[in-house]
Amino acid sequence: MDRTLTHRSFVSYIDRSREYYAAQGYEKPYAWAHHDAVPFAPLPKPLAACRIGLVTTAARTQRTDLIGAPLMLRELYAQTADPPPARLYTDGLFWDKEATHTDDVDSFLPVNRLAEFAAAGRIGSAARRFYGVPTDYSQGRTREKAAPQVLAWCREDGIDAVLLAGL
Repeated sequence: MDRTLTHRSFVSYIDRSREYYAAQGYEKPYAWAHHDAVPFAPLPKPLAACRIGLVTTAARTQRTDLIGAPLMLRELYAQTADPPPARLYTDGLFWDKEATHTDDVDSFLPVNRLAEFAAAGRIGSAARRFYGVPTDYSQGRTREKAAPQVLAWCREDGIDAVLLAGL
């Protein structure tokens, strides 16, 4: 049965993001990244034989400013996945914080799930490290600095495929 709704029944990420950037003083609306030629390729072997890496946009450390307010450090990092982190820093990122939280690391960084999938034979193995690329609103820095660094780490760790678990 068709019903006419008086309001949206979803959160428009694009609208909310544009409103957030405008409130922060950005004069131009955010230009979403798009790539006409995407460098994806079929897996070189079955998933059950692949080593899977994990990339997050959460930061691993934070610092405080001069008045003690927490600030997320936006540094690239590779961190051992075992033991998994008890906490990553996401407070400086934008999402609907009334609808959800990031207190449970497993909700946005599936390190434990990858280990379980490896033990069950669903994937060949999980990478010994995961990689952090804290959110950076510069597509140029992401393309020219972060992406090449993550690729280098993936090659060092013998990764066949990467799961991007961004916030």
